[in-house]
Amino acid sequence: MSVRVYLPTTLDLLARSVEAGEMPADADRLVADGADEEAEYAALMSAADASATLLGGPGRRVVVVAELDDPAAAVPLERVVAVHADTEDRPVDADPDEDLAWYANQEIGQLLGD
Repeated sequence: MSVRVYLPTTLDLLARSVEAGEMPADADRLVADGADEEAEYAALMSAADASATLLGGPGRRVVVVAELDDPAAAVPLERVVAVHADTEDRPVDADPDEDLAWYANQEIGQLLGD
């Protein structure tokens, strides 16, 4: 049975993961408390908050969403089901509840090129 995990990251860290072909096993991750949409949204937004912390300043929050058999394992890019990211750099004092845009796995290269 697979588990959906939410990995907070940044565009720079995502680019490094793309080069490596996977996100490392030691990358922070969150798992939703339940399978309903509210629990998944809460996990996504918690990961977005963690991404903002990783940025340490202005920038774009990025959350990678993957389906894994082992939620503690490395994340091969083929297991990524979506990436959520801000569409533009945000100031440090931006609204933390602002929604993220959705990108399909095959759009990661386009996201990194923006």
